[in-house]
Amino acid sequence: MALAVVVVCSAGIAQQPTLSPVELVRQTVASEVAASQSDAKVMFLDHKTTPRGSQTKLMVETKEGNAGWLVAENDQALTPARRQAEERRLVHLANDPDDLRRKQKSEKDDADRITRIVKALPDAFLYEADGSEVGTGEMGKVGDELVRLKFRPNPKYDPPSRLEQVLTGLEGHILIDSRQHRIALIDGTLNKDVSFGWGFLGHLDQGGHLLVQQADVADGNWEVTHMHLRFTGRVLLVRGLNIDSDEVASNFRLVPSTLSFSQGVELLKKQETEMGRH
Repeated sequence: MALAVVVVCSAGIAQQPTLSPVELVRQTVASEVAASQSDAKVMFLDHKTTPRGSQTKLMVETKEGNAGWLVAENDQALTPARRQAEERRLVHLANDPDDLRRKQKSEKDDADRITRIVKALPDAFLYEADGSEVGTGEMGKVGDELVRLKFRPNPKYDPPSRLEQVLTGLEGHILIDSRQHRIALIDGTLNKDVSFGWGFLGHLDQGGHLLVQQADVADGNWEVTHMHLRFTGRVLLVRGLNIDSDEVASNFRLVPSTLSFSQGVELLKKQETEMGRH
């Protein structure tokens, strides 16, 4: 199917001009970057699985950073003692300005790295139309057409830093909601070993895999619903690197954008108590 980004208002009405694959990606990246500046905040349930087991957390976004309350380990509810320890940890964080500032800086650094990767997408890859899929509750917007593009490394791309180096070996496909210009899915696999730092700092092994899904979870507010990472390699050519995690987010609901961290902790406490009653 040829890539056609169209909006049909009703039968017989002309459609918008078709975008090339790379232009669709470029416009979508611009929308993603703009959306990252939104003040919208959500509360959700996060379930993360690694080879060491699983953790389930209640999460809430606040204007002062994200607060997370551990509610289960390996699908088992916390003991009363662990629950009290978790509450003390969050209360301490809410009342310790230095710790909270360090947490805020860490989250901002993570967000900046993600933004840099997203901004690199139009130039780092070559894109090819590959049909379409339909949005679901976990990917895109329910019922919306998602344009599917295959991507492979662009041999002319020169990564500006070690962060973007991983893109030089990644190939796979991307799904884009062409109406809202949002990324619904990125699924990529390393087709070769990728060195970073000219090979002196380390490398990632061929076969590493990345999958990220986003969905419209509340009135045009898009959030990551699924992230799977599996990478092996070496750091500083000595220490082994083994990342293997699967994270699913669900039960999203909007919360006030003015929420402070301490107010977020109280909201989590209330929600955790309600969960314990069921």
